Amino acid sequence: MNVLIAGATGTLGSVLVRQLLAAGHQVCGITRSAAGARRLADAGATAVVADVMDRDALLTALDGLRADAVIHQATAITGLPLFHRALYATDALRERGTAHLVEAAGLVGARRFLTQSFFLGYGYRDHGDEPVTEDRPFAEPGQGAFDPHMRSMRANEEQVFAIGGISLRYGMFYGPEPTTWRLVRMARRRLLPVPRPASTVSLVHIEDAAAATVAALERGRPCRAYNIADDHPVRFDEYVRELARAAGGPVPLTVPGWLLRATPYMYALMVGTRLRLSTGLAKDELGWTPAYPSYREGLAGLA
Repeated sequence: MNVLIAGATGTLGSVLVRQLLAAGHQVCGITRSAAGARRLADAGATAVVADVMDRDALLTALDGLRADAVIHQATAITGLPLFHRALYATDALRERGTAHLVEAAGLVGARRFLTQSFFLGYGYRDHGDEPVTEDRPFAEPGQGAFDPHMRSMRANEEQVFAIGGISLRYGMFYGPEPTTWRLVRMARRRLLPVPRPASTVSLVHIEDAAAATVAALERGRPCRAYNIADDHPVRFDEYVRELARAAGGPVPLTVPGWLLRATPYMYALMVGTRLRLSTGLAKDELGWTPAYPSYREGLAGLA
């Protein structure tokens, strides 16, 4: 297929471009800079220089281009968010950016549309011990300060499902990518604490997330959401300890979870949430399984 990707030079987008090309697809990436266009050219893709948030400029830049599929991987997240305001630009990309890309998909004649979503759209709370399936209500309102993020994730999926598209509800990314490297550096300096109590999160290695996206492009069903994560949800304290081991750092400090309330988003992620994703649907319908079944295998080669 000819695939148009927004966010093609981002953390997941860069890996996805490589995997799509390896699978025999042709790739055109949307990037905001000439430097990004050069990176895409070096990878073997073509590029369109445009800002997804500027509707008119985006449509003008895409005029005359044809594509079979559009993949929305654009975010504005540059690291682990500490405060809610760090997500507002990504919220806008999920709402207005998605609207612009849906319109762009019609312009280029795309028959398939995939979008990035996030497992915490199920809610920053304790979901119990049972794995959460795609049937669970997603991005419901009434979550206080998290409502803007829920609204954006809901708007993203609603717009994509309206044109028969697919949503990929990824777990928390890790692997050879900027946020993980930052955590490794912190762990080496004993600056990454272990909270007590700790949340339970679902992780996914970026190579596995990209592989699932290629599988969804080729085999995903219209109007379907897929949970994408590894096979072993992990308590955040265990994850931090394994990061420290992989980094060759000292044993992390243990701190009471309430100390993280000063950074509300991090508190919810590291302390207040317990969420185990079920990935049976992706395995059954996409024929996908993670190459890194747990964070232990995924972190083993990072140091």
